[in-house]
Amino acid sequence: GRTDRADIFTISPGRDILVDRLPIKKNGQIIGAIAHSVVMDMSEVKHLIQKLQDTQQELSIYKDAVCSFYRAKWRFENLIGQNYEFTNIVTMAKQFSRTSSTLLITGESGTGKELFAQAIHNASPRCNGPFIRINCAALPENLLESELFGYADGAFTGAKKGGKPGKFELANGGTIFLDEIGDMPMSMQTKLLTVLQEKVIERVGGTTPIQINARIIAATNRDLEEMVRNHEFRDDLYYRLNVVQLKLPPLRKRMDDLPMLTEDLIKRLNVKLETSIEGISDKAMQVLLNYNWPGNIRELENLLERAINLAHMNNRTLIEPVDFPSLYNSAGQLNTLESDESKTLPERIDDLEKQLIIQALDKTNGNKTQAAKLLGIHTSALYRKLNKYNLD
Repeated sequence: GRTDRADIFTISPGRDILVDRLPIKKNGQIIGAIAHSVVMDMSEVKHLIQKLQDTQQELSIYKDAVCSFYRAKWRFENLIGQNYEFTNIVTMAKQFSRTSSTLLITGESGTGKELFAQAIHNASPRCNGPFIRINCAALPENLLESELFGYADGAFTGAKKGGKPGKFELANGGTIFLDEIGDMPMSMQTKLLTVLQEKVIERVGGTTPIQINARIIAATNRDLEEMVRNHEFRDDLYYRLNVVQLKLPPLRKRMDDLPMLTEDLIKRLNVKLETSIEGISDKAMQVLLNYNWPGNIRELENLLERAINLAHMNNRTLIEPVDFPSLYNSAGQLNTLESDESKTLPERIDDLEKQLIIQALDKTNGNKTQAAKLLGIHTSALYRKLNKYNLD
């Protein structure tokens, strides 16, 4: 009267099959039994098991490769600073890392928004998952949708056979970082809002809904509230993104951290450049302390990299004021930022951005690709800004 499932039965020497045996009952009484084979031959079962094991191993390799490629390297201990406002932001970020809420990081260009996003990911329960970054300003509108959501087989001419997963699919179990969210086209903002609400995507040209499980961290150096008022950014998306917000202070608001930031960057750059610069002289440090740092920590890193190269070429172990030629004007005076106090903050930021773009183009003799690299933005984003400020 018992049921045997997936039992091995020998039908001839060297020939085993897999069978199920079930009793036949009528009116509660056993009147017989039936046996049927699940797989005709055990060799087929062994082949199937081996194939499943090989597939599982291959999937593990691909998963490890994806996680390795999309790994966040920055951690909270790498974020240098003792400034009161900065340490408060770090404390808040550590608390937010334990949740899965959507997070918005704001701050001027070069303040370290992506570094904070990586640190939050690495301190979160999702740390073993991938960290996927996409720059919303770097991709044309017609490519952004397929990058975010992927595309189905035959979705358009030139589409990869079998389709392609998007960044949201790749980020499953991890974090997706949407950088420059303020530059996302309005049409894409609508689709992103739907994803945030439904946690479901559809590939371009596809019809099958795909459930996603990724934490979203967005970042921008633009004033989204002002953009909402100007109807340049969807208000419902802004409220959906602004569940939790971290506003990073600019470098000029945390100048007490400049010496330790400089020391840490010199150590990192020595490793990168294979140099052995021991530090920076007091006079050179004073030059840095007297500067406004419109480009924030990114500008500091770029200036230090150039200074290390200059000091190394001149066989010096310390960085001197002469190693910062770009900080001085033609009269030999330190460059400072003058601004019209009658202007609003967004207007001043636009003036500053325009000034930095002009300086970058001057340094690269008008080479837009090199200027974009110097500014730390994508070439397509630079072209948009050139058009915005009538510099093209």
